[in-house]
Amino acid sequence: MKESRGTKTAFAIAAGIVRPLMNLMIGRTWRDFDKLPHGGFILCPNHVTEIDPLVVGHAIYSSKRYPHYLAKESLFKVPVLGEILRKTRQIPVARRSGGASQSLNAAREVIDANGVIVIYPEGTLTRDPDLWPMRGHTGAARLALQTGAPVIPMAHWGAQELFPRYAKGIKLFPRRRVTVVAGDAVDLDDLRDLPLTRTVLNEATDRIMRAITKDLAVLRGETAPEKLWDPAAHGQAVNGRDFEKGSTPNQTKKEEL
Repeated sequence: MKESRGTKTAFAIAAGIVRPLMNLMIGRTWRDFDKLPHGGFILCPNHVTEIDPLVVGHAIYSSKRYPHYLAKESLFKVPVLGEILRKTRQIPVARRSGGASQSLNAAREVIDANGVIVIYPEGTLTRDPDLWPMRGHTGAARLALQTGAPVIPMAHWGAQELFPRYAKGIKLFPRRRVTVVAGDAVDLDDLRDLPLTRTVLNEATDRIMRAITKDLAVLRGETAPEKLWDPAAHGQAVNGRDFEKGSTPNQTKKEEL
C-alpha cells in the first residue's frame, strides 16, 4: 500500500517506541512470512491476550508492511493513543447501527490500495479455557467475499505468558518467547460468487477459524478441540472481563466484526 508521508512517519514513531520494548520483553520467531501476498489482504490472527495487537503489529511491520486494524471506537477517545491510531490510519468500529458497514467500507479502501487489514474474527479475547480459538463473527468473511481479497490466517503463541488474559500486570521474568506463523490463504473460491447469505458467511467464517486453529495446533504441538468454543452455549458474555456472568440483551445484538 502506498502510505502517505504522514502515515509512514506516525508508524515510524510508534514503532520506534514499541519495537525496542517488545524486543526487551520477548524473544521472537516469525515463520512463513513469505506466504503474505504482495497486494492487499485480510489478516486473521487468534486472540489470547490484550497485547496481541502489539505482537502482530510488530511482526507485520518487521516484514515491511503497515498493519491497519479494525479497533474499538472507544480506543480513539483515549488521550495519546487515540491520536496515534488516527495518524496511523487505524479503523474505528462503532457499536451502533451502521457502524459495522462504515468500518468495512473503510477497510475495503485499504485493501483496494494494496494494504493490510487485520481483523480478529473472534471479536474479543477467546473464552476457551485452554485458549483455543472460539466461534468467529462474520465481518472478516463478509469483507473477503465482497472484495475478493485473500484471507491469511495467523497463529501466535507465547504472548499469553507475558501478559495473561485479562491480567493486571506483565510478567517480565523469565523472558518469554513468542512465535508468530503466517498460514496459507483460506480457500473461499467456491463461495465468492454466491449471495452473501447467513449460511455462506457462516461457512466462510468457519473455514477461517478452522485454518487459524489448525496452524495454532501445529505451533502448540497439541490436538485442537473438534468443536470451536461457543460462549453463548456456555452462558458467557461476548464482551468484557466479566464474561462468566453471562450475556445481556444488548450484547446479543453486537456488531458482526
